[in-house]
Amino acid sequence: MIQLSPTPVLTTQRLTLRAPVASDWPHWRAFMASERAQFVGGGPEVKASQGWRAFGHVIGHWVLRGWGMFVFTRRDEDRPLGMTGPWFPEGWPEREIGWSLWDETAQGKGYAFEAAQAARKHAYDVLGWNGAVSYVAPDNSRSIALAERLGAERDDSAATPEFDAPCLVYRHPAPAGCQGDRA
Repeated sequence: MIQLSPTPVLTTQRLTLRAPVASDWPHWRAFMASERAQFVGGGPEVKASQGWRAFGHVIGHWVLRGWGMFVFTRRDEDRPLGMTGPWFPEGWPEREIGWSLWDETAQGKGYAFEAAQAARKHAYDVLGWNGAVSYVAPDNSRSIALAERLGAERDDSAATPEFDAPCLVYRHPAPAGCQGDRA
């Protein structure tokens, strides 16, 4: 397996979180071509070439920032279930903890929650972030529920990225010992 170097690998009780690798592409492509991706710029009308560029964006973030979204898998296998982690593309108003669940069979098992908790802890403890938000489409009830389960609260006064569609901002609790300054 070809891997970006050096990139951290995180583990939780059930999951491994690692940087994206080339073998994730078919899983990402299938996700981006599904209805499941409608809130992250995907959907059945999305061409494979658009998905390719989006996947390159995910990998390139690691190169440009030195950190990025983790692909998460079950600890006993390397099949991607989804992606979560720190995200801050050029032009974003604030640092984000984002997520997407690629594998429909993984839904409802708490994997996205477990992975997002680990990724947020990494952003706070290792990257030194003092806060984070999540940008969520207003119709994305599953992501809203996950943000709230993570303890994030809606912040209607926060700036949003310049998306083609509106989004809600959910502000994550500051790490222990932090005065709550925004990242």
